[in-house]
Amino acid sequence: MNIVRDTIKRAGIALLLVLSGCAFFAPPLEPGASEEAVLLRYGQPTARYDDGNTVLWEYAGGYWSQQTYMARMDRNGFLISYEQVLTDARFASLTIGTATKQDVLKTVGQPGDVSRIHLNNYEVWSYRYQQDDVWDAVMHVMFDGNGIVRKIESGLDPLHYMDGGGRLGRSRGGRGRGGGRSGGGGRGGGRGGGRGR
Repeated sequence: MNIVRDTIKRAGIALLLVLSGCAFFAPPLEPGASEEAVLLRYGQPTARYDDGNTVLWEYAGGYWSQQTYMARMDRNGFLISYEQVLTDARFASLTIGTATKQDVLKTVGQPGDVSRIHLNNYEVWSYRYQQDDVWDAVMHVMFDGNGIVRKIESGLDPLHYMDGGGRLGRSRGGRGRGGGRSGGGGRGGGRGGGRGR
């Protein structure tokens, strides 16, 4: 079973590398590059979001990826910036109790996975990323029925930390760190992983 699971995981990663195209491997363009140059270098964006006087071009890697890039374009079609947005700082900038789905999309892009916690009627957007630029983690952004962020919580990414028996275990010299924020204003932290309910 381990061989089958590892083979599937490797195949998925290889497929991701093919489908993600050049956006994740091409060297960054300098600000001021034209729309045509951006399209030539990175390909078509996975989504576009209006943001004030600029437009964000999203390059999302999908379910397996820990990276999503945003190209910020001015209204004349020239590049302002190009950056990886799945970071601790970006997630921390989301304001619980006021941030909407559109705010989240413009901050960290579309999620790799969407699920639901029926107990609280939360819709959960999940993002694989590297917590503290070290730990393979998943950040869960939870919305209430009105599409407002009510909780943000991180945990270990089970795709990277499963042991041979399919259980969450130790990996690569240490344990990941989990933590969360909720509408109550407190911050949660500690070792381990998993989504709070």
